Amino acid sequence: MSYILYAHPFSSYSWKAMIALHEKELPYELRVVEDESVMTQLRRHWPLGKFPVLVDEDAPVIEATTIIEYLDLRHYERAPLIPANAVDALDVRFMDRVFDNHVMTPMQAVVTEALPHLIGTSDPVRAQKAREALETIYGWLEARLAGRLWACSAGFSLADCAAAPSLFYADWVHPIGDRYPELRAYRTRLNERPSVARCIEGARPYRHYFPLGAPNQD
Repeated sequence: MSYILYAHPFSSYSWKAMIALHEKELPYELRVVEDESVMTQLRRHWPLGKFPVLVDEDAPVIEATTIIEYLDLRHYERAPLIPANAVDALDVRFMDRVFDNHVMTPMQAVVTEALPHLIGTSDPVRAQKAREALETIYGWLEARLAGRLWACSAGFSLADCAAAPSLFYADWVHPIGDRYPELRAYRTRLNERPSVARCIEGARPYRHYFPLGAPNQD
């Protein structure tokens, strides 16, 4: 058994799916969406051309969270990422949405405003509001993470797969200040986890893509 993953090493949502595959030590073929030939293949499975898309025996699984849920159903015995207990599972799914909607989304909003083809039409007010949203969620996460090793009490989970790329890039966009020691420590733990560190190294050759200029860190 081997999966095909249409993704890009620098893409935050691609990381999210890749971290789950790494946690479960599942083999997969990464098809990097860098040229039109791979995009054409991807569109056969998902006409919108968005990634990541996991292909299992020619059946596509679309969207990072759904991919992780699918892998957990297929390979629960390998590093389960969603707890069997329904209450714990609900908390994991909640935190997954927190990181996607309230960290990843404003982070990407700031990045989008800095894209070269938008210079001249970008809106600094939009970017500032996104930075303010990040500052607000940093404060909420600081309180949430107090006394926790991972995002949820059940251990490393889907929520942490979402947290790792969102916090990695969010700190580049709007630095996590010293007033948030719990959040900073959590980001460090995530970056040091082998499944995440593998993504960080895989993305390193593409750092010049970052429109704000990749900082000299991580």
